[in-house]
Amino acid sequence: MGSVKEILSVSLILFSVIDIIGNVPIVINLRKKVGHIQSGKATIVAGAIMVLFLFVGETILNLFGIDIGSFAVAGALIMFLIGMEMVLGIELFKSDPDEVTNTASIVPIAFPLIAGPGTMTSLISLRAEFDLYTILIGIAINVVLIYLVLKSSNWLERKLGSAGFNILRKVFGIILLSISIKIFKTQFALG
Repeated sequence: MGSVKEILSVSLILFSVIDIIGNVPIVINLRKKVGHIQSGKATIVAGAIMVLFLFVGETILNLFGIDIGSFAVAGALIMFLIGMEMVLGIELFKSDPDEVTNTASIVPIAFPLIAGPGTMTSLISLRAEFDLYTILIGIAINVVLIYLVLKSSNWLERKLGSAGFNILRKVFGIILLSISIKIFKTQFALG
């Protein structure tokens, strides 16, 4: 099992990629349209997707003949782009608005908002640098944080306001950019 520093690193990486704070406006908008969000179910489903992908993601890669190092670089590139979105306030990854707003199910929140492509790519990238138990603890910490944020999204909206959310999003974007560059450096040093 990894050190406390490694657990915090994994937790912070996942927290930045999942960007649950940045997704609060989407959650609030969905809650206004459908009346109620099942926070517990959304959190459990998202956590299950992350753990499942952590275990079978490498097997899927092997089917395509892709090594973890190459996938880590691809994941670092996606994390870099997500970080750029967060810092610059632009949208590189477009999502179908019907996916988020035309359903009352938990599916748009658990997937793709929480356990989306960026999160899955990050999990595989993390496998190249951290042990499995460290990543599982990082997922567990994030599942708790996700639940707390989903449960308190209305309260967060009132307390932080639009400016507060923008500042948090930019800070996590810079952290994500730094982490992606570190993964690039590590993989190119190994290769």
